[in-house]
Amino acid sequence: MSKVPGLLGALGAGLTRMGERLDERRVENEARADEDAGLDGPGAPVGSDDSAAPAPAPADEPAAVPAPDHVPAPPAYAPAVAARPDPVAAVPWGMRVAAEIGWRLLVLAGTLWVLMRVISAVRLVVLAFVAALFITALLQPTVSRLKRMGLPRGLATAVTAISGFVVMGLIGWFVVWQVMDNLDTLSEKVRAGIDELKRWLLNSPFHVTEDQINQVAKNLSDTIGHNTNEITSAGLQGVTVLVEVLTGILLAMFSTLFLLYDGKNIWHWVLRLVPEQARPAMAGAGPRAWRTLTAYVRGTVIVALIDAIFIGLGIYFLHVPMAVPLSVFIFLFAFIPLVGAVISGALAVVVALVTEGVFAAVMVLVVVLLVQQIEGHVLQPFILGRAVRVHPLAVVLSVAAGGLIGGIGGSVVAVPLVAVTNTVVGYLRATAKENALRAAVVPEQEAAGAEPEPPAPPEPAPVPAPASLEK
Repeated sequence: MSKVPGLLGALGAGLTRMGERLDERRVENEARADEDAGLDGPGAPVGSDDSAAPAPAPADEPAAVPAPDHVPAPPAYAPAVAARPDPVAAVPWGMRVAAEIGWRLLVLAGTLWVLMRVISAVRLVVLAFVAALFITALLQPTVSRLKRMGLPRGLATAVTAISGFVVMGLIGWFVVWQVMDNLDTLSEKVRAGIDELKRWLLNSPFHVTEDQINQVAKNLSDTIGHNTNEITSAGLQGVTVLVEVLTGILLAMFSTLFLLYDGKNIWHWVLRLVPEQARPAMAGAGPRAWRTLTAYVRGTVIVALIDAIFIGLGIYFLHVPMAVPLSVFIFLFAFIPLVGAVISGALAVVVALVTEGVFAAVMVLVVVLLVQQIEGHVLQPFILGRAVRVHPLAVVLSVAAGGLIGGIGGSVVAVPLVAVTNTVVGYLRATAKENALRAAVVPEQEAAGAEPEPPAPPEPAPVPAPASLEK
């Protein structure tokens, strides 16, 4: 028992020496870390002297704890951590470009969608105004000619508009009169044609029996009887369409009068809606767009008139009834590129087949194909020229899109709209390129010490109005 206090004392002394060694090593490590951080000693900056040391705090006040002026460096054994890059720099360049283009396309698509919805809501007004533009492009040269002959603008506009509307009204009345006058004859020939077609089917190699033909006729009659309500609704809807057509005609007439008389002021008002920086470019693009539209309307009218005359003569000499109404129908549908010629030609062939037989239908088909080939390869390139030349694929797509959006009116408007847009975009691109070249040449001349060329004089202007554009 007497040895136990001695063992405990020796153990305590050993623990004390071990603690002193640990304290010494801790102090050495801290000193080494301070030296690595650029300090001479613990807490003293390199090159500092004792005179710059702060005065000791009074004994009765607690000593203030100095704020650390640096962050100690991590120990040498700590793993290196790479800095995270900027998120913008982490995205690939191609993806950033695609994103920039994508959101702009979305904004543009949304704008176009809203615009299409607005146009669909006021489709009658839009189509009436477009028809007024077409009629103005057709009648404006007459107004200019009468003004050069000395007539006042108002009188020249009135004479031209009244004459044009009277001619259109007489043509419409003549077509209706021809249809009503030949309706009884057409009905008899249709019945005779159906009987002849029935006999041909019975003697044809298709092995069609009379019972099958009678069953088809019975099914057609039953379908008409069961859908009486739908037919009545279609008739009421036809009355509504007729009212809308009359309203559109009145709007087109008033719009044509104002465009012919006061088109210049209307165009100046439109230019004031354009931002001032873009106004000169739009003022230059306006006349070119109007020339393109005028060339399209005049060329299409001439081509449609030639088609109607020659196909109508072929129908007349083949003794097909209603040659004049069919000619007018061919003339009107010629304003729908590609599709209109097919529909009008098919109608003429069907009427010839039902009324005069297979031989007359084949001959009418030959006449229609021959005239359309001459139109496509000779008349359109020669009359329309390069001013409104549009690629056939653009024509097909624009006609299809216009038909889906606005029906027949949209199909008529689609191709001239594409032609005018092509002209305007080409002019704006050329103008932007010319301005960029001019802006690049002036600094080079200034750097070379030469006097810069004086700027080109501004274009006279504001642009003549679409309805009063003169040579």
